[in-house]
Parts: sequence; C-alpha cells; structure tokens
Amino acid sequence: MIKKLTFLFLLLGSFQMQSQTVFGKWKTIDDKTGETKSVVEVYEINGKVFGKIIEIIDATRRNKKCEKCEGTDKNKPVLGLVIIKGLTKDEAEYNGGKILDPESGNIYKCILKLSSKDKLEVRGYMGFALIGRSQTWVRVK
Repeated sequence: MIKKLTFLFLLLGSFQMQSQTVFGKWKTIDDKTGETKSVVEVYEINGKVFGKIIEIIDATRRNKKCEKCEGTDKNKPVLGLVIIKGLTKDEAEYNGGKILDPESGNIYKCILKLSSKDKLEVRGYMGFALIGRSQTWVRVK
C-alpha cells in the first residue's frame, strides 16, 4: 500500500512539473531598477514561441512608439509590439529566436527558461549566451 501511495505522489508530481509552461502573461521586471515595466503575453503559433507587450505600467509611456526599431517595427506602438519571435523548445528551455528591446531598438538572441512555475528567466545576448543580460519575469496571476 505504501509503495502504491509513493508511486501515486511521484506520478502526480511529474504531471505538475509538466503542466508548468512559459505560456501566459508575465510582468517584466527591469533588471537595473527592479520596477515592473510591462506585461508580456507569451504564446505559441505553429510550434514557435512569441511574446507581445499587452500592457505598459507607466501611463506616460503607453503611447510611446518604437522609434529606434528597424524594419517593419520602426515607429510601431510599443503597446502591442511582438518582442519575442520564433523560439522553439529545446529540452527545458526555449531558444533559437530573437527578442527586441523596444527602448534601444536592438535585437538579441533569446533564451526562455522557467526557474519556477511563476518565474521566467529571460536572457538576451549577442554571439555567446555567456555574454548578455538576463531578467526574471513574474507570472501574472
């Protein structure tokens, strides 16, 4: 009986781990100031992961445009802008795509990885993943 209960708890624990996902709404936390800046919705289309800014916390910045962006994102409103594009799952992380910093207009390679069910590690980098910047985003409840 104890063996069956132990197996059941292990099985339920593994289902709980599998149900944790990067998809959903995340508060972006500025790694320099610690302030919440926006809410990004992370979603999937055709096996690729994307993220769009759906809320800007600072009311004075809600109508800001991506002036420093290039290409089709140039002068688009930051609110509604797709900033994460084309990531794919690679074991415990998502990578192979890009992330846009709307303030600088820079585009970086990107890695997303859950550090807990409610914390998302977001790493942007150029060249090697060791040289870059990370932020921890918090799940919106």
